[in-house]
Amino acid sequence: MTARIDHTVTSGTFSLDGQTFDVDNNVWVLGDDTECVVFDAPHDVDAITALVGDRRVLAVLCTHAHDDHVRYAPELAKAVDAPIWLHPADLPVWELTHDQAPDGELADGQRIPVAGIELEVLHTPGHAPGAVCFYAPDLGTVFTGDTLFNGGPGATGRSFSDHPTIVRSITDRLLSLPGDTVVRTGHGDNTTIAAERDGILNVDA
Repeated sequence: MTARIDHTVTSGTFSLDGQTFDVDNNVWVLGDDTECVVFDAPHDVDAITALVGDRRVLAVLCTHAHDDHVRYAPELAKAVDAPIWLHPADLPVWELTHDQAPDGELADGQRIPVAGIELEVLHTPGHAPGAVCFYAPDLGTVFTGDTLFNGGPGATGRSFSDHPTIVRSITDRLLSLPGDTVVRTGHGDNTTIAAERDGILNVDA
């Protein structure tokens, strides 16, 4: 069976540093007819489980630990009987929302097999210290969470974030990917690596 990407959008809030914002989050599920992984757990467990269907979920893979991405991770993990994996550098952010620890750790360069292909974990700090992207070369796509959007880097004006760091992460880890790589983001529309290169390279890091 061929690996495919399923998608929906959920709506809710993001809270940090005493402020709360309304946000729409992309939900991405990568797999085939029998198994899959879920990227993040935003806002609505029922919407995510509907996207999963009756497939076995290998893991809930967290791009980072801001509450709009992980608030429902424990509930989702229980619903689909899957572990939660997070980069350990994001534990201080995770602990703003949850008392229980994630089930496993993500590491730079880690390979995650699913549906006959492999995901490569790319540690891309800046938006958050443990932010990661998941590159699927066989599908020509990268799941960037809030590291890279259609239009540039993710926000860095809040706690645990740093603008020069996110620019270095994008420049060093993402812009070297093939230009036609589809960038699937945590919020908003898809883009490509080629479409974002000029803007990022013109940012003063």
